[in-house]
Amino acid sequence: MIVQACLNGGHGPDFHPRVPVTAEAIVADAVAAVAAGAHEIHLHVRDADGRETLAPAHVDPLLRRLRAALPGTLISISTRERIENDEDRRLASIAGWRERPDYAAANLTEPGAPAVIERLLRLGITAEASVWNVADARRLAALDLARSCLRVLVEIRAADGPAAIAEAEAVLAELAGAGIQHPILLHGYDASAWPLVQEAARRRFSTRIGLEDARDLPDGTRASGNAALVRAACSIMRPA
Repeated sequence: MIVQACLNGGHGPDFHPRVPVTAEAIVADAVAAVAAGAHEIHLHVRDADGRETLAPAHVDPLLRRLRAALPGTLISISTRERIENDEDRRLASIAGWRERPDYAAANLTEPGAPAVIERLLRLGITAEASVWNVADARRLAALDLARSCLRVLVEIRAADGPAAIAEAEAVLAELAGAGIQHPILLHGYDASAWPLVQEAARRRFSTRIGLEDARDLPDGTRASGNAALVRAACSIMRPA
């Protein structure tokens, strides 16, 4: 069971003023999140203008800085298709990485997910298989992709806690029925984020939290930043 800190996603300061966008802010937030109890870091790399990117010119130096600041901490980055909006450019960018993440998230809902996972494997980077719903779980099984992945991210996007837990149960049942027994990292977004952190603790799964997924603490107050969110998640996970 681990708590992964998801630092920024596609958000900017309009979502929360402390969303880290610059390299300096990302590194500082990563250090603070680990100090607050996070075991791993997940992030969306940004260019000098704050736009998401997979370009080696931005991925490589950021990963070097993170590794210098957090030696031994595992780092994951997003490969979602909307970052580059072009499949050839996405694959070419990944192939050009010289400083490589420990793993990278690949969204099974995207048509190009198998090619992304294969490209990552060529570089010696394992994938986190991101499954949003039952259809994604079925695709993961049908394409026999789980064997190439480190874990399954069960990322539930239902708008409220009860619906999110019901959707998670359906996805987990589908994975179990397909014989997929990989480690699970369960998490949600916004109103479903904390109910699913609690569900992860109950089931003894890993989870994640950060300004990619939520901006409020479990009591509904606005979090001061990523470290506060991580600290709250760790207090839920620790008894489990």
